[in-house]
Amino acid sequence: MTSSGLLLCRPLLQASNPLRVSIRHNSDKASYFLNKYPALKSSDLLPNGSPDYFKLILTSRVYDAIEETPACHAPILSQKTSSNVYLKREDLLPVFSFKLRGAYNMIANLPEKLKAKGVIACSAGNHAQGVAYSAKKMGINATIVMPVATPSIKFQNVSRMGARVVLYGDDFDAAKIECDRLASEFGYTNIPPFDHPLVIAGQGTIALELLRQIKSNKLSAVFVAVGGGGIIAGIGAYLKRIAPHVKVIGVETFDADAMYQSIEKGERIALEKVGLFADGTAVKLVGEETFRVCQNYGIDEIVRVTTDEISAAIKDVFEDTRSIMEPSGAMTVAGMKRYIKSHPEIDHSNQTYVPVLSGANMNFDRLRFVSERAVLGEGKEVFLCVQIPDVPGTFKELQTIIHPRSVTEFSCRIVDGERPSAEVFTSFSVIDKDKELKQVLSAMEAKGFKAYDLTDNEMAKSHARYLVGGKSSVREKIIHFEFPERPGALDKFLDLLRAEWNLSLFHYRNHGDDVGKVLTGLRVPEEDDAKFQSFLDKLGYKYTDESNNEVFNLFLKK
Repeated sequence: MTSSGLLLCRPLLQASNPLRVSIRHNSDKASYFLNKYPALKSSDLLPNGSPDYFKLILTSRVYDAIEETPACHAPILSQKTSSNVYLKREDLLPVFSFKLRGAYNMIANLPEKLKAKGVIACSAGNHAQGVAYSAKKMGINATIVMPVATPSIKFQNVSRMGARVVLYGDDFDAAKIECDRLASEFGYTNIPPFDHPLVIAGQGTIALELLRQIKSNKLSAVFVAVGGGGIIAGIGAYLKRIAPHVKVIGVETFDADAMYQSIEKGERIALEKVGLFADGTAVKLVGEETFRVCQNYGIDEIVRVTTDEISAAIKDVFEDTRSIMEPSGAMTVAGMKRYIKSHPEIDHSNQTYVPVLSGANMNFDRLRFVSERAVLGEGKEVFLCVQIPDVPGTFKELQTIIHPRSVTEFSCRIVDGERPSAEVFTSFSVIDKDKELKQVLSAMEAKGFKAYDLTDNEMAKSHARYLVGGKSSVREKIIHFEFPERPGALDKFLDLLRAEWNLSLFHYRNHGDDVGKVLTGLRVPEEDDAKFQSFLDKLGYKYTDESNNEVFNLFLKK
């Protein structure tokens, strides 16, 4: 050390007491965060009074309970997308989900007096298992509140981890009220699924690991599933501090895009309803703190995906890992694929992309639905309805047009009339969807066949393809309903439909999901339209009026 260096250090060396650095916080902002989140300490805050996520992530307690999850190279996906893909395997955690990180970190940071009273959460999914596992690991009592309709497999999984399960109410709104009541009465600490700085910091350790596993100058973008926003807030807060060039890209479904809409509008937007295929991210309102963090640190982009694209992504991950993700776990792969297609200006061969596989708690019964939809999501199958003359030889002509492509479905129904015809639902495999579909439709038109591409028509894919019986001339309302799927649910649904209007159409198919889907036709005279609308609104089920759907008007209505 130089003499000048010694001179500079001498005041410190001669000090009789250790040097104390005082950081003055923005008192109003600091008071707000400390009051709102009592588990935080003043030392957890930045000078501006907001949580110091960099420090909270670096000092997280998650590694008391877990090992670092790997970022595995995905050679098949890399080849498919002409890029360099690594999969961050959060499905390999003890509860098969990233949710363990946030739950454990928050519980571990509670004061001992609060730990002694116990913790509580309202969840029937991965968060419930994360809280139950964390509490057991620390020897703390845990209570999990779920709606009465929760499938037994879900509350049994939580019970096996030692938590007390309370089944209460018909839905999550009622269960949350009971959860808050129990917390207030017994002094339990409520562990939220995403909207707390310590939960966000726990999830943010994923980013810390990624920068150890992949050189920051090689990492191009991280794709993160978005529900309430906890995981993307944590990952974004860390990456934008350490490697701001790395893009943080959120992924939501088109029917559950609360963060997308909130970022667009500059304020939190509450959705009236959400789709439940990707149930782990089916959130109507993002968190207050998660939204603030996402706004402040910046999400580079949010990509929205479809059910079919997620199904294809589940298959993609399986091909590379031989593991099956839940829809919310694989949706980041779907988002990455859509992002690559939507940015042809980027040379993706030089990019390294990391989709975070957030979970693998998949209901086995759903695999039938996923496998059916995966080929559509890959763009490797098309679904058509074709009207052909009822003349000998026309079926052979239709098959000749499709050949040599592999037919995966073929059903028909003869329709009587002045000119008898046949209506055919068919699906077949393709390699280049856009090119081959154009060729097939042109060939069918040349033969005088009327063909309709139904590949993106949800009503056709879920219901119409399975219906038989032809067209009806009665005046009817075609309504698609969704109801909680549990033993006896269909009977209860039919009981509620006992109105003064007769059923004219009904199709139900169990997909192994938490939600049952039914397409119904009800004979409603014109003068009852207002009364029928009131009946629907009071019924209490999510519904969509499909009376003007082109599939119904073309193929089911005279």
